[in-house]
Amino acid sequence: MDTPSLPLSLPAIAWAACAIGALFGFAAQRSNFCTMGAVADIVIMEDWTRMRMWALALAVAIAGTSGLQVAGIVDVHDSIYAGQRLPWLSHLVGGLLFGVGMTLASGCGAKTLLRLGSGNLKSLVVFAFLGLSAYMTLRGVFGGWRSAWLDPVAIQLDTSQDLPSLLAARFSLDSRSAWLACSTVAAGSLGLFALSERAMWRPAPLFGSSLIGSCIVAGWYLSGHLAYLPEDPETLQPAFLATNSGHLESLSFVAPYAYSLDLLMLWTDTSRSVTIGIALTVGVILGSLLAAIATRSFRIESFRDAPDLARHLAGAVLMGVGGVTALGCTVGQGLSGLSTLSLGSLLTTAAIIGGATLSLWIQLKNS
Repeated sequence: MDTPSLPLSLPAIAWAACAIGALFGFAAQRSNFCTMGAVADIVIMEDWTRMRMWALALAVAIAGTSGLQVAGIVDVHDSIYAGQRLPWLSHLVGGLLFGVGMTLASGCGAKTLLRLGSGNLKSLVVFAFLGLSAYMTLRGVFGGWRSAWLDPVAIQLDTSQDLPSLLAARFSLDSRSAWLACSTVAAGSLGLFALSERAMWRPAPLFGSSLIGSCIVAGWYLSGHLAYLPEDPETLQPAFLATNSGHLESLSFVAPYAYSLDLLMLWTDTSRSVTIGIALTVGVILGSLLAAIATRSFRIESFRDAPDLARHLAGAVLMGVGGVTALGCTVGQGLSGLSTLSLGSLLTTAAIIGGATLSLWIQLKNS
C-alpha cells in the first residue's frame, strides 16, 4: 500500500522544527526570557517585568492555539495534556521537583539550551545529566518508581481535562463557543496584565514574548497538520509521524533531551530518526548562538568550584525526574500545555513556581 503524502517531507519537517527552535532561541536570548528568572525577580527584587513577559507569551500561545482548534486545523485532544485521566499527584510532585531543580541548576530546560548556545559549559553538564535522568524516568529505574507510586493516583474525568471541554459538559455548551469564551477570557486577561506596565512596551520584551508565544502555535501547526496522517497505512489509525510520543506535540525541553542523547548514541540504528522534539532542541541552541554572536556576548564559562558543580548536577537530575513525571517543564507545561487550557498543565505550572519560590526563599534565608 502506498504511503499517503504529507504536506512536507519528513526531512523538511525536521528542518522546519529546527527553524522554529532557532526563532525561539534567538528571541529568548535577546529578550532575556526566563521563567525561573521571572520568579527570582519577584522573590528577590519584587520586579514583575519578566513574569509579564511570560504572561504575554502565554496569551499569544492561547490565542493562536485556540484559533487552530476552532478552525479545525489541529485537535489539542490528541496531545498528552488534554486526556480524560488527570494524574494530579504526578503533576504536583513532578512540578515541585522541577521547580527546585531549575533553581539549583540556574535555569530550566529551555534556559539550559540558551546558555549552552552562548558558551556556558555548565549547561553542557546539565544537558547531559538532565537527559540521562529523564531517560531513566521514562524507561529506567526511576520510571519504575514513578509508575508504581505516582501515576496510579489519578482522577478519571467524564470528558477531556481542558477547561473548554469541562465547561461545555457542565453547562451544555457547544465546543466552539466554549473554546472561544475560555480563550478570550484567558488570553485577554493575561494580555492586559502583561501590557499594563510601561516597561513591557519596549521592543525586546514586547516582540520577544510575542515571538515565543507564536513559536508554540507554530509547533502545534507543524506536528498537528504538516506531520499528521489521518490514516497510517500500516495501522489504519491517525498518526503523528515526526513525534517521539506519537501524539500531537509543541515545544517542550525534558523528554527531547533524553531522545537526543538516545539518537546520538544509536545514530547508525535506522529505526531512530530526527523528530520534531530533537530538531527543536538543536534549533534553540543554534538560535541562542546566533543571538550571542550578534550581541558579542558569547563567552566560555565554567563552574566556580565543587559545590557549584554539585548544585548543578542535583538540579539537572531533579529536572529530569520532575519534568518527565509532570509531563513537561516551564515551556512544555507552562506554555505549550497551558495553551491547550489544560487543568493538569495548570497544576504542574503552579507546582513548578511553588518549588522555585520555596527553593529561592531557602537560599535567601541561608545566605
